[in-house]
Amino acid sequence: MIEVIATTISGSIKDWGKVHKIVPLFKEHGREDVSLHAVDSHAEAKELTHDLVVKGARTIISAGGSGTFNSVLEGCLSSKVGLGNITLGFLRKGSADLIGKVLGMPDDIESAIKVFVESLAEKRTVKCDVIQAVSGEQGEKPRHFVGYGGAGIFGRIPHYTENRFIKYYKGILGQLFGDRGPFFVGALLAVLDKTIKRIGRSKTSWSISVDGKKVTQDNYQAMVIVNGDLGPDLPFAKSVPLGSGDFHLFAIRDLGLRRLPKQFKRAWDSSITDRPELLGFESYRIEKSLKIEPDNNRPFPVNVDGSTMLCRHSATFHIADFINLISI
Repeated sequence: MIEVIATTISGSIKDWGKVHKIVPLFKEHGREDVSLHAVDSHAEAKELTHDLVVKGARTIISAGGSGTFNSVLEGCLSSKVGLGNITLGFLRKGSADLIGKVLGMPDDIESAIKVFVESLAEKRTVKCDVIQAVSGEQGEKPRHFVGYGGAGIFGRIPHYTENRFIKYYKGILGQLFGDRGPFFVGALLAVLDKTIKRIGRSKTSWSISVDGKKVTQDNYQAMVIVNGDLGPDLPFAKSVPLGSGDFHLFAIRDLGLRRLPKQFKRAWDSSITDRPELLGFESYRIEKSLKIEPDNNRPFPVNVDGSTMLCRHSATFHIADFINLISI
């Protein structure tokens, strides 16, 4: 039995129309054992996934963006049946679908369903590490992700891209400018937000510890955590498998607002790695644990695969499990 969890409003306006095609297309390819569950929020996706897995579901497909996928993953985890017993798929229907792209899933719904049918029949999967994020005191409960995370400006972006009203403008931006449109708008608003809040305050200095050892302390505009190679849209950990047993932190130092546009532009096309010292770019490979800690007690947002986790004092990351993802 295949259970499909689909968010009703995610991705571009064109993506919104994919939901009603899912079950008929599976039937065209001979799969009559598909149930579609449409949800209106990530919280609902998590709760529904939990209930389905507890009742025996073992093949789950998330139809949405990375936020939906992360919620479905969290639902699988909360069921306590063990991720090794679950096969999870990513049907691309969102503005942030990097994992879906890496797995080779087409954006075209007809092609995507055909790939799912063939991959499930041939049991084509990719092992993917699951990273756990843990807040310091008085923060949110631990969260998990398989793709990307981060803090600083990167941690604030989901605030501007993941509430229900914003889903509508994301749909318009995604339709006009593709997947990167909503990200750029979210990044711009996050920069403006940081600039306004900094008035009258000193810069935040971040301590970074890798595998139990403090490696640096500096002012950073953004910190990006990736599980492995997420393709050309986040081109840092090139050729690193999603199930490599390690993960990576890429940090962009605060060189001032005037330098930030160039830093972001160079980061987006990975040319920042050509002159890392000049552009304030640092990279770290983590085998056991990563800890980031600001020098103040103000709560800070962490990006968890496109959703927000509020942390205080510190945030610690480590690989907690793995899951099998349906691949092309």
